[in-house]
This record gives sequence, C-alpha cells and structure tokens, in this order.
Amino acid sequence: MTTTPEASDRAATDPVDDAGRTKRVLLAKPRGYCAGVDRAVITVEKALETYGPPVYVRKEIVHNRHVVDTLTERGVIFVDETDEVPEGALVVFSAHGVSPKVHEEAQERNLRTIDATCPLVTKVHKEVNRFARDDYDILLIGHEGHEEVEGTAGEAPERVQLVDKPEDVDKVNVRDPNKVVWLSQTTLSVDETMERVNQLKGRIPDLQAPPSDDICYATSNRQDAVKAMAAECDLVIVVGSQNSSNSKRLVEVALQAGATDSHLIDYAEQLEDSWLEGVGTVGVTSGASVPDVLVFQVLDHLAERGWTDVDEVTTANEKVTFALPRELRKDLDENPNGPKGVR
Repeated sequence: MTTTPEASDRAATDPVDDAGRTKRVLLAKPRGYCAGVDRAVITVEKALETYGPPVYVRKEIVHNRHVVDTLTERGVIFVDETDEVPEGALVVFSAHGVSPKVHEEAQERNLRTIDATCPLVTKVHKEVNRFARDDYDILLIGHEGHEEVEGTAGEAPERVQLVDKPEDVDKVNVRDPNKVVWLSQTTLSVDETMERVNQLKGRIPDLQAPPSDDICYATSNRQDAVKAMAAECDLVIVVGSQNSSNSKRLVEVALQAGATDSHLIDYAEQLEDSWLEGVGTVGVTSGASVPDVLVFQVLDHLAERGWTDVDEVTTANEKVTFALPRELRKDLDENPNGPKGVR
C-alpha cells in the first residue's frame, strides 16, 4: 500500500472534530471505470456519433444510473429485449454479454448489432463452450438473475447449473464427479467465490477449476484496494448503483476487512450527515462502472463538512485497454471522418 508522500508532513495540521479525531479521507486506487466498461461506454458514444440517434441498447450498457441517464439524454433508447427494437435498427449488446439465443433473435429481426460484451466475459463464455463440448457438468457461481449469468449460462443451458447461495450447493446434481468444473461470474467477491468453491469441493472432491481466473482483474484490484484501507476507516463510501454487483461487493469487502460502517450511493447528495457523526477517517472508492466525476463530487461534499485532507491509497496501477468491437471498427476504418466527424 502506498500513500501520497506528503501525508505524514500534514499529520500535525489535519482537521479534527470536536472529540479530537483527525478528519481525513483515504481514496482508493484503483477505482472506477475498468477497461471493459470504458470500451462499452465509448462504443455507444461512437455509435451515436457515427450513425446518429436513436441507438438502441439491450439492457443497461453498464450498471450505473448516471451513465444510463446521460446516454438517454443523448438519444440512446434502452430496451429489455430485442423484440422492442424496430426491425432493421441498430442495437448494442451490453458489457455483461448475451446468450446465443439473443443473437439469433436479433438476426431474425434483421437488426444491425454491435456486441460490446467485455472480453473477460467473452472468455468465460468460451470456457463454457469448451467444457460443454467435452461433456462436463459446469457449476456456474454467480447471482441469479444477473445479466452476465443469464448470458453465460445461455451458452450451454443443458450443462450449466447455477450456484448462488450456500443452499444451492446441496441441490447440485452431476453425472460424473470426475467431469465437473466450476466457473464464475466475473464481478463477484473473490472471497465469496472461494467460499462457495470450498463448499462444492466438500461434495465433489475432484471438482476442477477454470483454466484461468474468472474474476476480472478490475474486480480483484478494487477489492484489494478497499481491503488495504478498510481497517483504518470509520466509514467507507462506495460510489455505485444498487444493481452493480461489483459495487455491492465492495461494501461487503469493506465491512469484512475492518471498516466500522459502509454505504453504497449513486450521488454525493445521498451521503447522509448522520453517517459522519463520530467519524474520523472516511474511505472512498467506486465500482468498475462509475465515472470518476461522481467520486470527486463525493470528495467535494466531504470537504464542505471538514474532510479536506485526502490521501490516495494505491495498491495497483492498471494499464489494460480493449479494442472497440469489430463491427464498429469496420465502419470507422471505412469512413474515418464519419457523418458526425468521428475521428
């Protein structure tokens, strides 16, 4: 863990509350946008600029209220299913991925599609296909109803069994205990996933692990940053939406790692003053689908209430980037200036 070099020099002048507690903010790094989210949001923005509105998006492009509202204002129409998209129109598939059935439905309606599925989710889809071809039973650890889980399970529904809660472990039914593999939703808590894996191994000792870690690097990194600072925090504020799995996990990780209290908020104005009573150190982080502008609004909100000293806690430096979807790149390459001046 590293902090800003001047942190110790400021200790003597840090603001304090009436009880003499030092008021400071620990700001987690990494936080906010991951490469997959950045790619998905840019994909929709480029689609708007290249083809003009409306651009349809199946489900929320990423699980963040601010991002969805901002894109809606620019001409994006979010739908739940492809049958809500006019025939022949353009639809973008969200970062969470879709099943082959959804691709088929889009083709039947003659829709133009841009697939903004995160490449790390695509990797898990390919693992499902590989193990299904080899006639394995696949135990998918994830949250029931989550879009990523629905898309992943849809790759081989006859072979995939969802394991969400502890009681699901007892419901697992496999044909050959020597040909069973576990895979996972990419945005889970690492600790929660391994807890479920260990429970499954109690029933299936020869349970095989995925060929590479399914939990995405960004999810792990954000959880590690929270773990590094949580024990010092009286309160951890996680910026993110309620339907964001990785954001909700950050609240859980903060509490498990020693934070006294933790809350998930979309916007700074949702931060309640009562949470700050008796608080010295406030930790701040954000989920992988959260633009940093929302984090800085929280920092401004805290500064107005006396928490002006901010130290960044760095546990990793992320340099991962993903290319835009090939369908969009093709049009950009053929017409680099685009009808709206896209570069």
